[in-house]
Amino acid sequence: MSQGLCSRRHLLEMSAYGLGGIAASMLLKEDGLFAAEAASLAKPELEPQTFDLAAKPSPRPAKAKAMISMFMIGGPSQIDMFDPKPELDKRDGQDFSGDLQYDNAAQASRKLMKSMSAFHHRGDCGMEMSDLIPHMGEIADDITLIRSMHTGVNNHLPSMFALNTGEGVRGRATLGAWLLKSLGCESQDLPAYVALTHPSGMPLMGGECWNNGGLPSIYQGTVVRPREPRILNLDPPQFMVGEPQRKQLDLISQFNSKHLAEHPGENDLQARIASYQLAAKMQLAAKEAFDISGETQETLDLYGVNDEKTRDYATRCLIARRLVERGVRFVQIFNNGQSWDHHDSILSALPERCAEIDKPAAALVKDLKRIGLLDSTLVHWGGEMGRLPVIQIPAGDDGMKKVGRDHNTYGFSMWLAGGGIRGGYVHGKTDEFSHRAVEGIVTHHDYLATILHLFGLEASAMKFRSGTRDLSLVTSDQAKIVEQLLA
Repeated sequence: MSQGLCSRRHLLEMSAYGLGGIAASMLLKEDGLFAAEAASLAKPELEPQTFDLAAKPSPRPAKAKAMISMFMIGGPSQIDMFDPKPELDKRDGQDFSGDLQYDNAAQASRKLMKSMSAFHHRGDCGMEMSDLIPHMGEIADDITLIRSMHTGVNNHLPSMFALNTGEGVRGRATLGAWLLKSLGCESQDLPAYVALTHPSGMPLMGGECWNNGGLPSIYQGTVVRPREPRILNLDPPQFMVGEPQRKQLDLISQFNSKHLAEHPGENDLQARIASYQLAAKMQLAAKEAFDISGETQETLDLYGVNDEKTRDYATRCLIARRLVERGVRFVQIFNNGQSWDHHDSILSALPERCAEIDKPAAALVKDLKRIGLLDSTLVHWGGEMGRLPVIQIPAGDDGMKKVGRDHNTYGFSMWLAGGGIRGGYVHGKTDEFSHRAVEGIVTHHDYLATILHLFGLEASAMKFRSGTRDLSLVTSDQAKIVEQLLA
């Protein structure tokens, strides 16, 4: 080495037992690539695996066959909608004496703010819900209201990922992708997993909300346009209609089959070919599924399709019902950005959000029940967090007009209906200020394990080998099925 130059063989000999070798051994161990560990890994597949969306029976008896998730990104305020607290109302304006974890410490305060709307008992079950959501109050007897959700990761992205993918990190497969991997889809003419986005923009994190993660690409969600036409280019040019198009598709299919045979096991290639085949099938099926013009006036009025305030969300909820009615496995409806994130102006902004979604969300449950699909369709409503009981004071605030509430992932609310879920039931409890869950705590692991159970799936048995890793949706050994939620 003193000569300034050395051979490659000499360099490897000199560094074999140095820091580089130690670092390499640590990395090999972390990746499970040591010989002893590699021997214990599952044996490699002798034949390349293929994946499709054909319907598969659930391993166990299932209550749910499809799911519609209304995901309210930003954090709907449980204090003002679902979780009444007389003690908080009584101490409005006083300082909170307990521990608080803020997201925005610069604008934080300890000043308590009562619920901004009155609560009343709803339905025969007497479930207390806010006047901000009167239509949801009408379905109280059909839902389980969970008041004790907990992710404990106090920001949007990790909490979103926790509820949708099982862990608060990006890049993992979503619940919808896992359901497709395990159960496939009843319809082969429509996308099996559909994301319905808002006309004014994509949800926070965009395509990661319907990510296939390490699962084969065929299981990722399909985002549908928020405006008509929902899917572009469904109509072929006039000169291709009929026999010319059929011959062209047959020829393309032959080319694709030959190419796939030469590249076995290429999951992305399989997914791309499957998407082309689905596109051809959708020319008839998708047009009909996304066209709500044939719905009765009674149904359109039920959802609020003709009301400017509710039109968009009503249309997307109605489309979601039409999709599961036609065999689609998983539909998720998103808001734009994180529009439920009310760090400021909550007194005006929250009522606006509620007015947009309250009637359509309730109508979805009513409509599914009316046509006999609620028993087999699991409906979810909720966000990735709730809000704190104290106010956040934005810079330049001239009173209470612009105040908001900061994040709270330690005790928030969501509801479930149908698909084997108990109706007219309130689960769990937060403390007297709706700050932390104190009874019947439901973590994101518990939530996902319970959903899988309703679909006849066992969380611990759901694994997928990707490289040297076994992927799973529920990663905690402490995850439990919340039996109290089940009908």
